[in-house]
Amino acid sequence: MIKRTLCFSHPAYLSLRNKQLSVRLEKHDGEPEREATIPVEDIGFVVLDHRQITITHGALSALLDNNASVITCNESHMPVGLMLPLEGNTIQSERFQSQLSASLPLRKQLWQQTVQQKILNQAALLRELHGTGTGNMQHWAADVHSGDSTNLEGRAAAFYWSQMFPTLPNFTRSREGEYPNNLLNYGYAILRAVIARALVGSGMLPTLGIHHHSRYNAYCLADDIMEPYRPFVDRLVVETMSECCDVEVTTNIKRRLLTVPTLDVRIGGQRSPLMVAASQTTASLARCFAGESRRITYPEL
Repeated sequence: MIKRTLCFSHPAYLSLRNKQLSVRLEKHDGEPEREATIPVEDIGFVVLDHRQITITHGALSALLDNNASVITCNESHMPVGLMLPLEGNTIQSERFQSQLSASLPLRKQLWQQTVQQKILNQAALLRELHGTGTGNMQHWAADVHSGDSTNLEGRAAAFYWSQMFPTLPNFTRSREGEYPNNLLNYGYAILRAVIARALVGSGMLPTLGIHHHSRYNAYCLADDIMEPYRPFVDRLVVETMSECCDVEVTTNIKRRLLTVPTLDVRIGGQRSPLMVAASQTTASLARCFAGESRRITYPEL
């Protein structure tokens, strides 16, 4: 089922009433006070993007009980926090054990598959957007070793970003870099929340990665699994740039980037919303950890 994404960018009061999220939007910029209710079970993501938003414990608990993700933003309107439910699967303990006991060779093979599909999706996007010749990327994808020991992901990324924005020849991909890095950062933050939510729903720990292992990162596995999904966000950013001239993350741009969970992707030969595809990917990962499969199911661009 496709879940709704709610973003609150103005003062609001969120509470629980009759098992529904009750939303009271305060007076703002000449607009009158408004109220609405939304079934909690229909909500997948809530973005809190204003310092004058109040959310009650009852509303927060109900959202988490229904496996919704709650994202908080800073004064620059960029996502900085993510809250997920502790329990998302009936056999969570069993899934935890299989994830924790996964062998190093298995994790390296899973990372190999992840990098291969990421490079293939990046290559497909360059061909789609700019008609770029991507024979080199196809070769790199085929040549990725277990664990990507030769770092072909990095080589492919350098070529990919050098070709992605032809009108910005000096563009460098960096979290702290200039436009459109801010748009990419926002889109990736939403994608990360989608993947983390799917991992919890499949009974896994988003913290324990197959490749990323930073002691300061609570979402290492989410950062691993989202890699082949990034080009879908990149395409959305390019489309947004062609329609919006703003270099800041305005309300208009946020409205477009918040469609990440419902982007149309192809997975397993079928079309599916990205949030549904993410659940298929994490379910296949759980089967790999359990020894029932050797391949992760990823979308193809």
